[in-house]
Amino acid sequence: MYHLFFRLVFQRMDPEQAHHLAFGWIRRVARVPGLRAVVRALLAPRRPELRVNALGLEHAGPFGLAAGFDKNAVGIDGMAMLGFDHVEIGTVTAQPQPGNPKKRLFRLVEDRALINRMGFNNDGSADVAARLAARTPVFTPVVGVNIGKTKVVPEAEAVADYVTSTERLAAHADYLVVNVSSPNTPGLRNLQAVDQLRPLLTAVREAADRTVGARRVPLLVKIAPDLADEDVDAVADLALELGLDGIIATNTTVAREELGLRTARAAVEAIGAGGLSGAPLKARSLEVLRRLYARVGGRITLIGVGGIESADDAWERILAGASLVQGYSAFIYQGPFWCRAVHRGLAARLKESPYATLADAVGAAVRQESTS
Repeated sequence: MYHLFFRLVFQRMDPEQAHHLAFGWIRRVARVPGLRAVVRALLAPRRPELRVNALGLEHAGPFGLAAGFDKNAVGIDGMAMLGFDHVEIGTVTAQPQPGNPKKRLFRLVEDRALINRMGFNNDGSADVAARLAARTPVFTPVVGVNIGKTKVVPEAEAVADYVTSTERLAAHADYLVVNVSSPNTPGLRNLQAVDQLRPLLTAVREAADRTVGARRVPLLVKIAPDLADEDVDAVADLALELGLDGIIATNTTVAREELGLRTARAAVEAIGAGGLSGAPLKARSLEVLRRLYARVGGRITLIGVGGIESADDAWERILAGASLVQGYSAFIYQGPFWCRAVHRGLAARLKESPYATLADAVGAAVRQESTS
């Protein structure tokens, strides 16, 4: 039914307009007590066998909403109502910014993909922090906060910019993510170089500890799929060196031709610059995840994201080393029953597997390959 609605309604609308329309209705439903309870029971029945401890936090399941959907922390309860076990809000910058000029979000329907050049449009960390502080939760998913660099801030002042957001937001985050991998902020990906990333992550860690006090907020970094393999290894080694809590693999890609897109080349070129997400990203994101796990083992938490459309995709990431998985683009194409289908499928795969828990399954495929 949703697929028909998508073809007849959403596909005819501007993608950003459709996003705001759908997200607005999700938030409205979540504000009606009886209705949200019915929707939650229908779309998000609890499956105790999928519970997982990751980042020192108890998650109702491994499947979360990636950053980018709820940039300003306005719909956490709505997304939890639909079944997401954790919700990562943001990307949030120290200063409010409108993002890049519209049109800036595009669908590649034949590829089940999106291209975006949103440019971190958000209300700024002060407003988002106030919203999180005032929130009275209806549902209690784990809430991650993803922070990035303000566009107008020079690269040389990036550390201070991230620290400002950290000081405002860390107290309201179950975990904190440093985003240095979006292709839509000029110079941002330069911060993935280890010599720049080390002082940035060190400063954010110190700011979080200074701000929050006794509670240690888990800190992660989100990396691009376009990193060379040796740079992926370098980030993994740095994460171990700094005692980082996790790595998210991966963000969107600037690749096009090498992805074997079904959409006509002329149509893709007409869209122009931006990060591509969705099904075509699947293979590279999995490859990066496998490489990270081979480097860090179970010593830090890995979150797999990029091209996850089904329970099979999520299960494959878990076997490749991900303790948690995230989705976003497929939600646009799959609709509100997506989380339910992923949870149901994961429960079936766990039951059919030799593993008692999801934690037992993490990295199993990589370990088997290394011993064969």
